[in-house]
Amino acid sequence: MKVPGFRSLAPTALAFGAAIAITGVITGSLHARVDDVSERPGRGAMPVSTVTFEQVPSYLREQRFLGLVKAATRSDVGFELPGVIAEVLVTEGQTVAAGDVLARLDTRSIETRRNAAASTVEQIAAELELARARVDRQAPLAESGAISAQNFDDTRLSEKALTARLASARATLESLEVDLDKSTLRAPYDARIGRQHMDRGSVTGAGTAVFTLVATGEREAQIGVAVEQAEALTPGEVYDLHLRGETVSAQLRAVRPDVNPVSLTTAAIFVLPEGVSAFDGEPVSVSLPRRVDQGGGWLPLSALLEGDRGVWTVLALRERGGESLALREVVEVLHVSGDRAFVRGTLNAGDDVIGDGVHRVAPGTRVTRTAAQQVAGT
Repeated sequence: MKVPGFRSLAPTALAFGAAIAITGVITGSLHARVDDVSERPGRGAMPVSTVTFEQVPSYLREQRFLGLVKAATRSDVGFELPGVIAEVLVTEGQTVAAGDVLARLDTRSIETRRNAAASTVEQIAAELELARARVDRQAPLAESGAISAQNFDDTRLSEKALTARLASARATLESLEVDLDKSTLRAPYDARIGRQHMDRGSVTGAGTAVFTLVATGEREAQIGVAVEQAEALTPGEVYDLHLRGETVSAQLRAVRPDVNPVSLTTAAIFVLPEGVSAFDGEPVSVSLPRRVDQGGGWLPLSALLEGDRGVWTVLALRERGGESLALREVVEVLHVSGDRAFVRGTLNAGDDVIGDGVHRVAPGTRVTRTAAQQVAGT
């Protein structure tokens, strides 16, 4: 008796049985390969380059301090007298030499008073000349008794009074001439015009700034440095400054003895070498080492792996059953300098850590050392 559908089910059953048989063969082959590898543990180990983790009690950290370039001399200049500015002869950014005229005041009033004083001097000088002539004529007459002693005394004392008046008039004239000279503003030293505060027609008071002058030539850098680092600085020594992205070697002139109450730093003054082009007020910085008393060790950045939630890990070599396995260790990055990092964590002193290529090594992988790196650090 035939069962309906038997012929259609028979090929399907045969195919299913064949699949099971093939799977069994493949599984047996894989187990055989695993058994073969376990019998020879060195086979299949991944070659890696390692670095030895050396633990130290502290490290040096570069700390950057910011400052400004300063001209050796920088000053605001103006007239000593009040008045109206009649002429401005320079512009901002212009280079001037010592003695060059920068501006002039309207001097008409001073010139009028000077002319009047000059006339007074001439008048008194003429009166004095006449008085002296009288003294010369009356002196013999007084000796012979031709004139009274009283008359001669009046003439002689009148000469002395005119002499005093002449000295006073000449002093007044000289003062007005000094005022005329002060009505011309001159550069006190070789400089560049930094800023013009007042223009022609402005009324200026005595001592009011008209120009800001920045001395040409020597430049210095004034950098605020923490007291701890400042104590380690030595005047006369040369330090590397950072200016416009370049390194400039500058000699330390002095360290100020006071502390800024706002920034709590003291100013270190460096002399920039000749030929360095820098503007007054331009930012400049210096990097100084600071010892941090915190234990850890240096590793190359290429040895670090970023884990979940910002946790950093490394792959350290651990011996298991005569084999070297790459196992994950957690570290904390305390400082980064160039291509290296100072870390602390679950590593022990003397541990071998995979130095590079860590992204191609899975935790638990059997590895073998091919090279050893060294990481310098203090």
